[in-house]
Amino acid sequence: MFAPIVLAAGGSSRMGRSKLLLELEGVSLLRRAARAAVDAAVGPVVVVLGDAAERARAELDGLPCSIVADPALPSRGMNASLAAGLAAVPAPAAGAVVLLADMPLVDAAAIRALVERHRATGAPLVATRYCDALAPPVLYPRARFAELAAGGAGDGIGRALLRRYRAQLEAVDAPPGALADVDGPADLERLRARLGEGGTR
Repeated sequence: MFAPIVLAAGGSSRMGRSKLLLELEGVSLLRRAARAAVDAAVGPVVVVLGDAAERARAELDGLPCSIVADPALPSRGMNASLAAGLAAVPAPAAGAVVLLADMPLVDAAAIRALVERHRATGAPLVATRYCDALAPPVLYPRARFAELAAGGAGDGIGRALLRRYRAQLEAVDAPPGALADVDGPADLERLRARLGEGGTR
């Protein structure tokens, strides 16, 4: 089994508030990501939260997942959040599927596709590909956890690992628009318009 890790500890300075508590189709970005991870049914789910953890926990009510919360994580970068999530992956898991909570169109099927490709090919690393670029979600084997966790402060250890082991990597192509992320208010409004929603929530 592979444990999905939902990284949801990043700061949201461009949104003026925690973007992961904002809603798309009536569901917060955080809950959408966690629900996709649970529905994928590939292993126990770990959700990493930062300084909005108290409010964010309520968004996870009813979802079977382990929560790792540390208010210092947003200031330490994504590498620290990833390390915290990896440390919480239960021992029986063969690896982890890392996804970002601010990519609300990543669904359970996208997560399952990575695990299925790993099982079909034996490739230790499986990433999502869109327009020749590799992106989350990404499947990492347990054998690479130590390298990922040693990334230190900042961002980018996951991408660095994909470059380092490119010859061992398989990629699953994502449909157009499936990897849209929400970095600012305009991104969220574009997604709402695309999905037929209106108004800021």
